[in-house]
Amino acid sequence: MSERENTNSRSGELVLSADLLPDRLYLLPVHSRPFFPAQIQPLVLPRKRWEKTLERVLDTPHQSVGLIYVGEGEMASLDPENLPKIGTVVRVHKVIAEDNRLQFIAQGLKRFAIQGWVSKKSPFLAEVSYPKDAQDDSDEARAYGLALINGIKELLPLNPLYGEELKHYLNRFNPNDPGPLADFAAAITSAPGDELQACLNTLPLLPRMQKVLPLLRKEVEVARLQGQISDEVNEKIQQRQRDFFLREQLKVIQRELGISKDDKTAEADEFRARLEGKTLPAPVQKRFDEELNKFSMLESGSPEYAVTRNYLDWLSCLPWGITSDDQLDLKQARHILDRDHDGLEDVKERIIEFLAEGQFKGGVGGSIILLVGPPGVGKTSIGRSIAEALGRQFYRFSVGGMRDEAEIKGHRRTYIGALPGKLIQALKETETQNPVILLDEIDKMGRSYQGDPASALLEVLDPEQNVNFLDHYLDVRVDLSQVLFLCTANQLDTLPGPLLDRMEILRLSGYITNEKLAIARHHLWPRLLKRAGLKKKQVDITPAALRQIIEGYARESGVRKLEKCLHRILRKASVQLLEDPQTTAVRVGVKNLQAFLGAPLFKDDQLMQGVGVVNGLAWTALGGATLSIEASQVHGLSRGLKLTGQLGDVMKESAEIAYSYVMSHLSDYGAAADQFNESFIHLHVPEGATPKDGPSAGITMACALLSLALGRKPQKVAMTGELSLTGQVLAVGGIREKVIAARRSGIFQLILPQANRRDFDDLPDHLKQGLQVHFATHFNQVAEIALQPKETES
Repeated sequence: MSERENTNSRSGELVLSADLLPDRLYLLPVHSRPFFPAQIQPLVLPRKRWEKTLERVLDTPHQSVGLIYVGEGEMASLDPENLPKIGTVVRVHKVIAEDNRLQFIAQGLKRFAIQGWVSKKSPFLAEVSYPKDAQDDSDEARAYGLALINGIKELLPLNPLYGEELKHYLNRFNPNDPGPLADFAAAITSAPGDELQACLNTLPLLPRMQKVLPLLRKEVEVARLQGQISDEVNEKIQQRQRDFFLREQLKVIQRELGISKDDKTAEADEFRARLEGKTLPAPVQKRFDEELNKFSMLESGSPEYAVTRNYLDWLSCLPWGITSDDQLDLKQARHILDRDHDGLEDVKERIIEFLAEGQFKGGVGGSIILLVGPPGVGKTSIGRSIAEALGRQFYRFSVGGMRDEAEIKGHRRTYIGALPGKLIQALKETETQNPVILLDEIDKMGRSYQGDPASALLEVLDPEQNVNFLDHYLDVRVDLSQVLFLCTANQLDTLPGPLLDRMEILRLSGYITNEKLAIARHHLWPRLLKRAGLKKKQVDITPAALRQIIEGYARESGVRKLEKCLHRILRKASVQLLEDPQTTAVRVGVKNLQAFLGAPLFKDDQLMQGVGVVNGLAWTALGGATLSIEASQVHGLSRGLKLTGQLGDVMKESAEIAYSYVMSHLSDYGAAADQFNESFIHLHVPEGATPKDGPSAGITMACALLSLALGRKPQKVAMTGELSLTGQVLAVGGIREKVIAARRSGIFQLILPQANRRDFDDLPDHLKQGLQVHFATHFNQVAEIALQPKETES
């Protein structure tokens, strides 16, 4: 379709009178909003669907078409009977066909009403009539007209586009004519299409103006609010632009006067200033100068800029040559250790010896101490006390579960988010080159495809190598020889031999009841009161209640369970103080202890006694424990031995050795030599859900079998020791923990291997006090002590 244009361009010739308008009109749809007689605006239609209709319209002498509002639906899918009856006839000007669309200028002429349909399919053709424009000279109509004019006047300054619409309107209509004025006012609003169609359908003048005026007032308010928002946004933008220009001008002025420098120069000066007073090794100084020169030549937008800046930041923050003076005052150190810890006298003495040695050699740097003990015995807190006694900075990080060696030795600088290792971070945070660094849970390190952290620690914990420790991120040598390394572990089994060989081991065994009582009174209870915000006079606990908690609820080697019990008491006491206003103080004693903690978990009669039942001593990762071993004859039909209680391979072998030894020496101990020949023996270690292993229960199992054979009840004695096939009693480990477990269980007569006499003699006096200890080299001595004849039993 070629471009067509009406030649009548003068406004007087564009307007057709009602007598010249056709009785039949082709109809075109409008979707977003209805078209009003006072409008002139371009319209765009799909070319494929409406090209034929426009060709027929342009072939008519009047070149007019009816526009009907159809909403959002397509006219071809709508029922013509349901369309609005009122539309607007328009004159078509300047039809342009482009690609898949048709564009023309529509000049609104007059309302029309559909009287009937000639064609209900495209092209749509309808018989129409033209309602006469209603006139109303009443005062109310004039008042509404003035209100519309005032509304239009308010709207014009708020949006310049309304001025163009008004210019077209004034070229065609009289502003004093209220009918076209109402249509123009409705046309310039952004009201919904249905509301505008209701205004188009209203033929009487006064009701039409009554509908248009609220829409116009709403448009005025929206335009005013939009103007206010636009002004606020523009004001903020202008203020920001003004601030930006002023800052840039200020920077230029300060730079010209030499008052300030740009960001890159300022950062370079800051890096240099950090190194003042520090002693950098020659290779480190060379690397720093090279990186700083490169940094000064890089653009701030370059990716290498941020990498180099971070590197210089780390390199300049390290305490090169800065150390703190060691306070090797033994009296002060002993005071700090006694203040922070009750018990552990042997460990405290070993630390004092360590400090005394450092006083003679001029420092304690380069030492690696491993604190081994069950959970809750104060390994980490002792490390903090050592740092305080030395007057050094303290840094702790846990290596438990660590699987990546980069946590120790750092990442390469080429990686995104690369950081130095934990040791370099410790030096930066403590700001000294000789802090106390505690590697917690060193026995729980992992291993993965990313590396082996335990192997990475070999360089760190070797005094001969860590003087030139190389971090992958810094890529320069760092001296760690002055660092005092402390490590903590619960057990040594998982530590690699080469790593263990580099450490000096200090063992922290569990606490006995008196030590726990002192810890609870001097440390745990005051700290929990302060944490809970309570005063000592509000909640009081008696020493007898504390002892009952230790013996009945918290028998583990450490004090964490004890602390949890005390915390639970404080929570319940807080509830009582808040719920009962008359209660001003809560006193916790033995009588009301169960109201706070429930029934005791442990009882004094827990130890089993009887024929074939012997109490052994065992070592676990949580400390020492008593272990009752039971032997029973199931039947006399066949010979055999059954073992239960989740025993490990080593413990099963110990049971078989004990069974073989007792079977071959029954007559030596006064039993019938053939007593077990036809007997099926069941050997059980209670608490079957707990795995057990180790050779130290050998003499205990043999004693239980011999007690069963003799039918004699053993003495109240606990024992530990490995048994050989010839009856020799061999040395075992964990003597301290086992002695503590025996005292905790109320057993004061012990049988230990003669080879462990030295271990027992090294125990503090308060642990040995009141104990009757027998040292045995052969099982004959064990049997003589534990299975005394009835006439000699007390």
